[in-house]
Amino acid sequence: MAKKDAPPRWDRKMQQRLARGEAAALGELYDRFASLVHGLAHRVLGDERAADGITREVFAHVWQHPDTYDPRQGPLRSWVAGLTHRLAVQRLRATETAALEQAGRGCAEDLERKVRRASVAARADYIVQSMPSPLRAALELAYFQRRDYRQTAADLGVTEDEARRRLRLGLQLLATAHDAGAPGAPPGYGGAA
Repeated sequence: MAKKDAPPRWDRKMQQRLARGEAAALGELYDRFASLVHGLAHRVLGDERAADGITREVFAHVWQHPDTYDPRQGPLRSWVAGLTHRLAVQRLRATETAALEQAGRGCAEDLERKVRRASVAARADYIVQSMPSPLRAALELAYFQRRDYRQTAADLGVTEDEARRRLRLGLQLLATAHDAGAPGAPPGYGGAA
């Protein structure tokens, strides 16, 4: 049995392949994480073209600096999400600061509130995408289809107690989106920086 703190094998192998300069590894990584990266960047920036640019930046950074990922620090998925978040927030700050200066109104506090809202929304998206599918399915039924726990249980074919447990756990995970450095948030993904 693997040690509890050992990084997942796929993450270690991917980091090694990237470090060797295997283009196929970058393609595989892109296939696996491009939608996550683009979605998080779009959530922070609210702009399709800007999200495309951040997606390119993230994968270029991974390709040029694969050694900056340390598998012992956490999953590759979390590292990529944290990198995406950091680059998207930097872009948001730069564009919003320029807009504030050009318009001559607003303040740094307004900018930080906007960055904080975007960061919380991006972390919430990440948490939902990362949670096990039974939890996500229960939350989606409750939220999008306005099902209560009894209806959710019937729709999922589980007991009412199990439906309540899934909903409670899913909501607890989702609530951590507001907490900087929260469990469920990727390492380096806390705060708005």
